[in-house]
This record gives sequence, C-alpha cells and structure tokens, in this order.
Amino acid sequence: MTTPEAGQSQAPRPEERLEQAVRAAEQALIEYEIAVETFRVEVENFARLHEQRLGPLYTRIEELDAEIAEAKAARTGDPEDIRRAAEARAQVTPIPGVEELLHGWMDGDGLFPEAVAMLTDQPVRPPQRVRPSEEARKLYRELARKAHPDLAQEEAERKRREEFLSRVNAAYARGDEALLRELAEEWAAGPVPPERRPSPAEELYARLEWLAQRKELLTLVARELEDGAIAGMLRLAPDDPDGLLDEIAGRLRADITQREAELAALLGQD
Repeated sequence: MTTPEAGQSQAPRPEERLEQAVRAAEQALIEYEIAVETFRVEVENFARLHEQRLGPLYTRIEELDAEIAEAKAARTGDPEDIRRAAEARAQVTPIPGVEELLHGWMDGDGLFPEAVAMLTDQPVRPPQRVRPSEEARKLYRELARKAHPDLAQEEAERKRREEFLSRVNAAYARGDEALLRELAEEWAAGPVPPERRPSPAEELYARLEWLAQRKELLTLVARELEDGAIAGMLRLAPDDPDGLLDEIAGRLRADITQREAELAALLGQD
C-alpha cells in the first residue's frame, strides 16, 4: 500500500509535462527540417540537370527565333517585322560585362556619384572630411571624461565603459551631434539593471514559441519550393526525373528541327 508520503515524493514536477512537450516539438521540428532540406536539395539538383541538359536546347530555339524574325524582316521590310526582329535578337544577345560594371555602383536612385565620375572620365572626389561642431566636441570631451575605462574599479564596469566609449568615438568621428546627445542621456541614466531571470516554466514556454516560429518559417520555405516551376516539373515524374528530361528534350529537338526548316525555307526564297 502506497503511503501519502510516497505518493507525494513521486508526484511529477509542475514543468515535467511542459518539458515533454518541448522535447516532442524539438524532435518534430528536426524531422521537418530534414524533410524540407531534402526537398530543397532535390529541387536544386533537378534545376541544375534541367539547365545542363535543356539549357542549350532553349538557347538554340531562341537563336532560331531571332534568325527567323530577321529573315522575315529582311524580306518584307515592314517596320513591325523589323521591330520584332530587334526584340528577338535582344533576347539572345548578352550585354557584355554588365554585371561586373554595375556591381556595387547602383542603387534604387541610380548610379552612385563615384560611378558617374569614373564613367565620364572625371576624377573621383574623395569623401568630405567631417569636422565636428563645437557642441559635438564639447559633448565628446565630457563623455570621454565621465566614461573613461580607467575610472572603473571592477572588470565588468571597465568592459562596459570601453564598449560605451567606442560608440562615443564612432559618433564623434562622424560628427553626429544628435547621437552624442543621446549617448550623454544614456550615460546619465546609468547602467541598465540586470534583468530578472525567467523561471523554468517561462523558459520552456519561450522555447515552445521559438519552435513554433521556426516551424512557420520552414513552412514558408517549403511552400516557396513547392510553388516553383522546377518543383512542379519534378512532381510530374518523382520516380524518373531523368526520363522526364529526356521527354522534354525530345520535344525541344523537334521544335528545333521545325524552326530550322522554317528558316531554311525563308532563306531559300531569296
């Protein structure tokens, strides 16, 4: 017979069921992450195969379309045919070096001034030197005196002062008077008191909330993968993706043959 004292000693802790829920959620999330990552790798591998095996065929079709449009334009001389030929050729002809040219030189507002200067053979002006205002210099001197690390007695306080003074130095180097005022107010308010450590139950609930957010993020990633064109193709033949690529390649080669015949007919009429 179990005594009340024995029953009380075997009673589960209040957080035990919550701990079990967290462990179960962690394991489920791990399995879900594995599934999403596996699917992502499959999609990326299939995308590479698609590009390697079908990319040249698509390129050949685009080139033939441009040549056919140009042949038609040369035959008719119609402005609309000429426009279509130019558009078709523009789809095929790459712009040499455009990525290397514009990388780091442009934002949403256009080219940076340095890029404009270089492209127009003008000297690039060095950045203007910041001269802090008198008020900024005053604030800096006061903060440097008050927060100097050598005034600290304890190592933790010394590190706090060093971190704070590095922020002061950065603001002063930019001549940011407003930020120096904010730092002065922050220093006057004193160090932030240590936060109350959460209870074990609060930590477990926070862990569960993080796991739920992570699961939601993975769901979005998986949905984006599934909605992509490559994943849609992969779903058509999950057991034989190579066979699907062979089938598509056969149709593309037939299209190429048809276009080559059309082009030959146009050129043969000259």
